Amino acid sequence: MTVPTFDTERLLLRPLQAEDAQQIQRCFPQWEIVRYLAARFPWPYPPDGAEQFVNNVALPAMTRGEGWFWTICRKEAPQQLIGVISLSLTADNHRGFWLDPAWHRRGYMTEACRVVTEYWFTELEQPVLRVPKARDNAASRKMSMSSGMRLIRTGQEQYIGGEMASELWEITRQEWLTLTTESRDMKSA
Repeated sequence: MTVPTFDTERLLLRPLQAEDAQQIQRCFPQWEIVRYLAARFPWPYPPDGAEQFVNNVALPAMTRGEGWFWTICRKEAPQQLIGVISLSLTADNHRGFWLDPAWHRRGYMTEACRVVTEYWFTELEQPVLRVPKARDNAASRKMSMSSGMRLIRTGQEQYIGGEMASELWEITRQEWLTLTTESRDMKSA
């Protein structure tokens, strides 16, 4: 299956490619991005961390049809990567993302999440979307709440920032389709 390009109101989401590793390497290793990532991610980030991730994790998952990864770029600067968003068939970990802190609080991640979640449910026809997160990651929690997800499990997990309370959020395909239909109906009314 080919990973599509998405063109939203302000963003271009393009399928991840090997040449994106260089920009990811420059942008990704920031404490504000990594502190809430699972401890399995290498930290301090090695000089070839992005290349290893892109070539040995992301691109093989895309080839196998088990993962979908996109670079996030603003339409105003389509060659400048500002983040990455992904979908995965990994149990209880279906969507992940990060955004350069310089671009936080502008609604970009909400816009990116909306389009890839729509793809997850309508094109990939998955029955449920589950996303884990550190409870202290307030921006990610807000994203889940505002998109109609509900908290289904809590626990403790190891993150790059240490052991933290963790949460698992979920929305079903039917809930998403109902929510998006209602939203479209309200806009057209």
